[in-house]
Amino acid sequence: MPANIQVKYFNSFWLKKTVQNFKPVAGQSYYDPIFPGLESNPVGYPTFPGFAANDQNLNWIIEEARIRGGYNNTSTDYGVKAYMVDNTNLQSRLGNSMIYSGIFNARTDVNETNVFSTAEEITRSVDPSKGSIQRLYAENTNLIIFQENKVNGALIDKDAIYSAEGSSLTTTANVVIGQITPYAGEYGISQNPESFAKYGFRKYFTDVYRGSVMRLSRDGMTEISNYGMSDYFRDNLATISNDWQSNYSKASVVDNTGSITDQAGVVHYFIDLRASNEEIVKGMTLVVNNVIFNSTVEAVTNNYTRVYLNSNPGSIASLTEVSFIMYEKDRVVGAWDIHQENYMVSLQKAPINQYDDSTYSTASFDESVLGWTSFYTYRPIEAGSVRNIYYTFNDAKLWRHYDSSVADNRNSFYGVTSDSNVTLVFNPNPSVTKNFNTVNYEGSSGWEIDIFEGDIEQANRQWDSIGVTNGWIENQDTTKTVYSFLEGTYEVNNPANTGVLAVTPPFAYAGFTRKENRYVSNIINNSVARSGEVIFGDQMSGIKGYFATVKISTDTVTQPGGPKELFAVSSNYVMSSY
Repeated sequence: MPANIQVKYFNSFWLKKTVQNFKPVAGQSYYDPIFPGLESNPVGYPTFPGFAANDQNLNWIIEEARIRGGYNNTSTDYGVKAYMVDNTNLQSRLGNSMIYSGIFNARTDVNETNVFSTAEEITRSVDPSKGSIQRLYAENTNLIIFQENKVNGALIDKDAIYSAEGSSLTTTANVVIGQITPYAGEYGISQNPESFAKYGFRKYFTDVYRGSVMRLSRDGMTEISNYGMSDYFRDNLATISNDWQSNYSKASVVDNTGSITDQAGVVHYFIDLRASNEEIVKGMTLVVNNVIFNSTVEAVTNNYTRVYLNSNPGSIASLTEVSFIMYEKDRVVGAWDIHQENYMVSLQKAPINQYDDSTYSTASFDESVLGWTSFYTYRPIEAGSVRNIYYTFNDAKLWRHYDSSVADNRNSFYGVTSDSNVTLVFNPNPSVTKNFNTVNYEGSSGWEIDIFEGDIEQANRQWDSIGVTNGWIENQDTTKTVYSFLEGTYEVNNPANTGVLAVTPPFAYAGFTRKENRYVSNIINNSVARSGEVIFGDQMSGIKGYFATVKISTDTVTQPGGPKELFAVSSNYVMSSY
């Protein structure tokens, strides 16, 4: 027959440590920390006074030291302590240390991943002067530790203890994280672990503190930003900040506000805003009548944006304006583009606006040429490659790149189509002033010249009517746009159709013409008159300068979204006679 046995609690203790994440109102009482069985209002149990409004000490330590835990029961002294491990009960964060748990073995059903015994040496630390640990990467039996100002390697899952003679000890030691060895070079990952990417035996990351883009490989660390882009990354990485910034915007409320009830009987409150997605970013916090709401932003429909709220905001029918707040900080997103076999890095400034390309810059590094090959017009939130396909995340959607199943879809990123362009510098005979007369290229139809300009010539000071200096006069030869072959074709009998697709022959060409399978065009000067010039502007052909900067891009009329090849661009020039 079963019997109830009463267990006596003599000299037993309950120790509880909690951290408050809020500031209670002064003068109120709380039952926090909560003890098992005392979750509700305990009778006869002491309460704890609320903090003062400006009290920053958020650690509470409660120790039960009465027989049976009763309110008026006899107090007990401390008993014998077997060992003392922690001399303080305050929380601490060691940014340069690692901790590991017990073992996990699926074959024997051993799972000690929640066991952190203080009786064992389960922590390893790296040099605290090199900053906090930002990222860990396990590679085979090695662990790579990325600190803010240093990169280290450590052995894992093997014993590396040797005697003085170099032979292994007969008694092995249970070492999970072995000897930590720093890589040569004073580089780290700063506070941008999101810049990390790997492929094969190569790892890529950025060091914002030193304005560098790094590669970690078998030969150690290499500063790949030095391959022709050192100035660019030095200047742009210096603007990346780790401080949180607020993105604040307002939107007007339209008449369509209220609530709807779905089939399950759940009421959904909404506000329709007279704003576009350029102003309202998904994930922003909605503030209505000084109250913060979790919200879900839908796509723009009929020139308004519908926002669903998680609760009733009250008299929303009378609202005229609401506010949105989002806290962001600068990011450096890195990924491996397995299709192009490039390391992609995107520098993103906060507040981030995916529709404003001045807030971000995305570039790629190609190992085959050891150079930075291209800039891109897309801004990924996250990116990566899976099974030979490159994906990015943007606007809460997953996008697949290089999708050949959709015809004529090139240069389309996140639903926005852009052109492809290449900027070149013509600089033959650098010390000779030249007249560039023509431009030509080898490739397919559909390319136009947006910019063809010479170097800047700084002349004498510019004076006003009373003899006060007004800066310097700068002269620069520029040209008009050179239309592509199809774009510049016009009807001879209707020359006003220049730039419009011509349909009625005979035709003439205001831009590139095709000769011997090359596209050629003369250059029409479009410069302002200089002092002493008799002929200038479109009355003369060619431009003058030591060198010329040329930007060639795809047009919008020749097979939009289709393939366009470009092999070479050149110019005919003569030595200037004056």
